[in-house]
Amino acid sequence: MEFTMNEGHPVEVEVGGRRYARHAIHTRFVEIGESYLDLIREYVLPVWQPGDLLSSSEKVVAPCQGRVVYEEDVEPGLLARFLAPFASGTPDAFGVKHPAKMQFAINECGAARVLWAAICAGVAKLFGRTGVFYEMTGREVAGLDGFYGAEFDTYAHMGVRIPADPDGVCDEVERELGVRMMVVDANNINVEILGKSSSLPWSEDELKAMIADNPAGQGTELTPFILIRPLD
Repeated sequence: MEFTMNEGHPVEVEVGGRRYARHAIHTRFVEIGESYLDLIREYVLPVWQPGDLLSSSEKVVAPCQGRVVYEEDVEPGLLARFLAPFASGTPDAFGVKHPAKMQFAINECGAARVLWAAICAGVAKLFGRTGVFYEMTGREVAGLDGFYGAEFDTYAHMGVRIPADPDGVCDEVERELGVRMMVVDANNINVEILGKSSSLPWSEDELKAMIADNPAGQGTELTPFILIRPLD
């Protein structure tokens, strides 16, 4: 099997003195309610061998679990519309700068907590510190993707939440299919390990280093699965 990667990402990486080959597995667009077990059977098992590690984007697992929120369910109120313009954002990840995402934060955490988090984040920016808002509002708010249809129209009016019990998902996949896996939330700024098989021998820092360059991509690559194979 020839390992291939998305443009701009090397096939081989070195982590902790060991070399690993990475392979970007192309899939169809995953619809809400599909089975992640069936997807792994279809796309991963044909190239899997013992000792491999599968890195799965949370954007596969969460839609399979139905962990989505629709725009009509988070119609921005006055507070969300007021706070959103003050939030930080980038072209790839505008976060709660989108009023619907800010409203999701309010629904999830309560108006008082979100307002206090926004005030603290504004003060922290004066001292060069970022990310305070998400630290205070939690992983559900920080992990909400979507409401952005530049790549896929489906996401224009829909948000994708983080998966439920990602550790349990990884253990289920290993138990049912024999595939060791981690679920990641990765973008061009940061990588977070949301869940992993309990049998994995690597530390969280090593797992992050294997995908530090976000090899699955940030656009229309349709490569949510990255197969990682030790070479030594």
